Amino acid sequence: MAGLGSPEPGSDPGPATRVELTVSCRQLLDKDTFSKSDPLCVLYIQRPGSRQWLEFGRTEVIDNSLNPDFLHKFVLDYFFEEKQNLRFDLYDVDSKSPDLSKHDFLGQSFCTLGEIVGSAGGRLEKPLTMGAATAHPRGRKPTPALSNGGIPGKSCGTIIVLAEELSNCRDVATLQFCANKLDKKDFFGKSDPFLVFYRSNEDGTFTICHRTEVARHTLAPVWAAFDIPVRALCNGDPDRTIKVEVYDWDRSGSHDFIGEFTTSYRELARGQHGLNVYEVVNPKKKLKKKKYLNSGTVTLLSFSVESDPSFLDYIRGGTQLNFTVAIDFTASNGNPSQPTSLHYLSPFQLNAYTMALKAVGEIIQDYDSHKLFPALGFGARIPPDGRVSHEFPLNGDAENPACRGIEGVLEAYHRSLRRVQLYGPTNFAPVVNHVARAAAAVLDGSQYFVLLIITDGVISDMAQTKEAIVNAAALPMSIIIVGVGQAEFDAMVELDGDDIRVSSRGRVAERDIVQFVPFREHVAAGGGAVRSMARLARAVLAEVPPQLLSYMKAKGISPRPAPPPAVTPPFPAPLFPWIKAAGPCPPPK
Repeated sequence: MAGLGSPEPGSDPGPATRVELTVSCRQLLDKDTFSKSDPLCVLYIQRPGSRQWLEFGRTEVIDNSLNPDFLHKFVLDYFFEEKQNLRFDLYDVDSKSPDLSKHDFLGQSFCTLGEIVGSAGGRLEKPLTMGAATAHPRGRKPTPALSNGGIPGKSCGTIIVLAEELSNCRDVATLQFCANKLDKKDFFGKSDPFLVFYRSNEDGTFTICHRTEVARHTLAPVWAAFDIPVRALCNGDPDRTIKVEVYDWDRSGSHDFIGEFTTSYRELARGQHGLNVYEVVNPKKKLKKKKYLNSGTVTLLSFSVESDPSFLDYIRGGTQLNFTVAIDFTASNGNPSQPTSLHYLSPFQLNAYTMALKAVGEIIQDYDSHKLFPALGFGARIPPDGRVSHEFPLNGDAENPACRGIEGVLEAYHRSLRRVQLYGPTNFAPVVNHVARAAAAVLDGSQYFVLLIITDGVISDMAQTKEAIVNAAALPMSIIIVGVGQAEFDAMVELDGDDIRVSSRGRVAERDIVQFVPFREHVAAGGGAVRSMARLARAVLAEVPPQLLSYMKAKGISPRPAPPPAVTPPFPAPLFPWIKAAGPCPPPK
């Protein structure tokens, strides 16, 4: 993820401090008729010297809550010497669409990163307002306040932003808990308990850091083991208080509080023993009832910790990234000879397909020593018989579809536009399975496969693609989907799996391996082709390192030791004294 205030190429701002922002809101507007709002927070930043707002990231959606505590964190680079402007926009999410204009605007707040860091305890609380009459962040609609019926300047709740400097600790703890004799909260059945973990802050407040899954219909749940960075749990301080709250889940979002307990990383690190059985106490019940003991107990079943290898540890150890491109040649792209086509090759500017190819390929090619990239097309009639293919090589060589370098891929793409007929439908499964077959042959961590799919439209083989993704999730493989054009991409959001993991025939994908990005969002932000491509590359490649790490960890693959640096042998003395180290041989005298 790019840090806030990331330098332009060629500049050197010096080392930055990494700061983690946690967002909470209170008393948000209720936009839903029969339930509470489903809030999402979007963070925008301004680059130094620019007035343009750029989307930095989004939190998860919290269902049915006017007082959300978002679990997703924003990690930014903090520069003391820069004014780093931030804008937080809140939305009530009404569908799976990534287009914010399709959701109800709940309010916004402006501040600087320095303002948050400089507040007491690094905690800034500000009112949310409907904003003034400014352009929509995507440039497609007027101000969110006016376009969603709001009143500019109207107060609509409060946002609380907490900043904490990140430690350099790379340890990851794996914990598992169970509970016994929890309070029964549901009238017609047993409770549906879950745990929420908080780390304490310097000012005595608490920041949410983990939420377990819900254990349905039980007063003696056993929750699944989970991994959490030690930094997130205690930020490197083993004696920092960790608070754990126990809730009974309710569909309405008004979860019932069962009780709480406190511990610390040092206590948890002792592992399973008598000291790690905790009484769950409800303070209100304790005050009201003299004979009240507890609302059940929570027991630590297991604890382990290991140092978490980084993406660069694997790259330094020799892991190669194999990059494959798949391009949409369906007729919905338009006639390539017409300027309105998404495939039109203008002598004056790059089309969206070329921009996406260059943006991603020119970065990822640095991690492949061979610089040979398979390039495929789908959705076209191909010569010589005009059959429709969803897995044809752009270079025309079915035995070896690899092109040399990104320039070779672009040349093959341009040649294909002249020799195939755009047709349809839009099927992804064949190209996903093509790369999956290659990935299945190399499972030792020496290679990791990245498939870039560039498409303009609605997917036609959703069921088959889901099954292909579920199968590929067990392999060393990631899938990047870039949507070009103005079509609706709701199906791509479903494949992305950020909120609900992709499943097929009752099987759920082992990992989230798909990242979808609409290209138009990065073009609309302005700054010309070069900056649009840079923004796109940051967005689509951000998830590749954590996805690679998730595969390596799931398979128990450690990084190989980095090879020793190559030593250049001293240049031997010339056999003939008139031959110099460089330059032509002098003529004989």
